Amino acid sequence: MAGAVSTMGRLSLGAIFALGLAASAVAAPARVGANSPALQQQWRAIANLPDWSGIWDPDRANEAKQLRENKPPWNAAAQKVIDFQQKELVEGRPTLVLWGCFPHGHPTWMMINHNVMEIIFSPGRVTMLGEVDGNRMRRIFTDGRKHPEDPDLTFHGHSIGHWEGDTLVVDTVGVAPQAPIAQSEAIGLSNNGDMHVVERIRLTDENTLEDIITITAPKVFTKPWTTTSYFKRLRGPQYDIVEGQCVRGDYEEGVDKDGYATFVAGPERVNGGVVPIGKK
Repeated sequence: MAGAVSTMGRLSLGAIFALGLAASAVAAPARVGANSPALQQQWRAIANLPDWSGIWDPDRANEAKQLRENKPPWNAAAQKVIDFQQKELVEGRPTLVLWGCFPHGHPTWMMINHNVMEIIFSPGRVTMLGEVDGNRMRRIFTDGRKHPEDPDLTFHGHSIGHWEGDTLVVDTVGVAPQAPIAQSEAIGLSNNGDMHVVERIRLTDENTLEDIITITAPKVFTKPWTTTSYFKRLRGPQYDIVEGQCVRGDYEEGVDKDGYATFVAGPERVNGGVVPIGKK
């Protein structure tokens, strides 16, 4: 009898344990971070997009060619300023079109990007990251959204994109009027507002990325203008972008009154020269 009771006790405990496991399985929450089936499908779809991995180095020879041979259609007032900038450059007093540590903005950073960038695909978005001024980041929404009716004005604007085969077509509005249209660091002007930019970005070969940029800037252009930028791919762990910070513009490294590291007002720059603050 004692043996029978002991056996029943063991069976009873085993049954209880089994029931406990079943109950815990039912009550267990979904795995934290688990993607929905729809999101998983979006990640899988990225595998079918063109391979834009690696680091992209701008073709500076092409940038110089565009400056020489592809003149923007500046209106009469803007052309007078550009002519003055050209004269100052020839005479050794280049104008600082990019100044004050402000972001270069769009489309300038795609036109005279002197530093490398990388491009990241994620569901509903293409993100471009770059060096130099610490503000080189573009978000291109590919989830089908439209532009806001009244977008915030920013240096890079609001960009939406869609794929036409292997070409990413990007439409950008909402660029701040202060953002320059610059062909070099010494030649260019603020867009002055209402600018609209359309890009067609694609691989022309395995390691060359082409960006055909059409700019409509009614405040400074007489008609839309198209220019083309190229980027060469760099592969391997020895290549990477690094954090860029502009600390040699209006501010430079220093210490505060208590001896802690900070940034202090730097020298004023005039036509490319440097003079002490307060001097003319």
